[in-house]
Amino acid sequence: MKPGSLPEVDMSGDTIDPPDLPQCPPLPARLGVTRPDPAEPLGVVAAGPAAAGRSALLADLLRVDPAVLGVPAGSWLVLTHAKSPSRSAYVPGYRQPHSYGTDRLAAGPALARPPRRVELTVPEHLLRHFTLVNTPDTAALGVAGGQVLLDAAGRAGAVLFVIAADQAFAAAELHLLAELARSPVRVFFAVTPGASGWAPASDGVSTTEDTGASVRPAEAGFAGPADPVDPVAVTVEAHRATLLAAVPGLAEARWFPIRDGDSADLRRALVGWAAEEGLRRASADPPVLPGAHGRVPVVAQPGPWSDRLERQARSCSQRIRQHLALEVANIHLRVVQEIVFGVGCAGLPQLLDRETEALSLLATAQCDHAVRGMLAEAAGAVFGTPLPEGVRRRVCNAVRWALADHRGGTDLDRVLLVTSTGGVAGLAGAGAIDAVVAYPGAPRDEVLPPVAVALSGGCWQHWRSPGNDDPNAARAWSQRALREVELELTREVARRFEVVRLALDAVLSDAVDHGILLA
Repeated sequence: MKPGSLPEVDMSGDTIDPPDLPQCPPLPARLGVTRPDPAEPLGVVAAGPAAAGRSALLADLLRVDPAVLGVPAGSWLVLTHAKSPSRSAYVPGYRQPHSYGTDRLAAGPALARPPRRVELTVPEHLLRHFTLVNTPDTAALGVAGGQVLLDAAGRAGAVLFVIAADQAFAAAELHLLAELARSPVRVFFAVTPGASGWAPASDGVSTTEDTGASVRPAEAGFAGPADPVDPVAVTVEAHRATLLAAVPGLAEARWFPIRDGDSADLRRALVGWAAEEGLRRASADPPVLPGAHGRVPVVAQPGPWSDRLERQARSCSQRIRQHLALEVANIHLRVVQEIVFGVGCAGLPQLLDRETEALSLLATAQCDHAVRGMLAEAAGAVFGTPLPEGVRRRVCNAVRWALADHRGGTDLDRVLLVTSTGGVAGLAGAGAIDAVVAYPGAPRDEVLPPVAVALSGGCWQHWRSPGNDDPNAARAWSQRALREVELELTREVARRFEVVRLALDAVLSDAVDHGILLA
């Protein structure tokens, strides 16, 4: 028997869709720096390592008591302007924020879990220019927390990185700054005095020159009687050189040494950036979009747009569910590693809550991207391409109204809460969605509400009890909880794309029947 030729690589037995069939557009594989919408409010996200004096610097910028800026570990602090001060904690699992006093002696509410964010309003004129956000320490963010910070930084527009004179950039911080360097986000650096002031932590240990000769610490780069050198300038230049050796893309970033608590130069720089960025965003958002008003006729031959829409919706739903399944598997690996070698059982709730927050943002970005592609292709087939932005927004508004009337689209704004037993419970409502957001922005103009996953307060109570410190039980619980999250997200994504397809089909069918867009 003569052997036959081997099949080519693309001649597998799997069914391959013809190239003319609609496919889901490429989806964002990971969460990165989000491109800001022109309607997003300006913000400055403060980040940096622990013990760098970040809270004291923000308190000096806002002329408030540093004790007022204290929040529970892992929570974000969002500072906005108002005539009268107020403070509210937004906790997943509740539809209303918890309000408490703004003085330094005011006790916060007794909560079962830390809030995702605390909003503090103060009558400071600096906050008229932008919102100021204080994030957890970079060492406590982890992989997921860094992704959430990048998303917030992209929407805010600027990052203030605070580091002390006796601190060095960690590898995770350099990776975070490298991501920011490849984006239009403006980065400012503030260097604060260390524990020993502006002098290096030498402890009497001698250093060496380039020739190899041993010298005293004072001769290694700081002032002597015959060679006066500004230790502040030397420290700032040393930090800058270290950063640029790893992240050369931040060569244009500005550095501000904080001498004796004086942050006037930094304050002026932030106000100047806000003026420029605000003008740029305002110019990118025209008051009247093309196609926002007027008659939009249907093309002569729309073609089989409804069948193509159905196939594309099915393809996008499947692609997103596959992406989320892979991401949940990666989360499980990181969680198990941290249980065994890192935070242990007591830190499991905070770790998993950050992971579910990043997973929610990724799922939301993928769903928004896919729905925009579906709407552009289907509406373009009916009204012609390219589709004006005003027409696209009119179709989006009509689809949202159709979702509200559809039986399956009534509870899309739902939070998935992981319980202490490893199950998932649902809590519907716009207030519940708002409580899981770490950095609030402009109102969404997308078709679908965001995907939201968080841990309930019972998880904190369970794993922080002294008797629940078994790593094997924690690994089994995390595996069960993540499996339930994956199943619920799979059902939720499939349901969302089905109701969006039906609503968009109804809007476009009415337009085809009447010959014009009715929205």
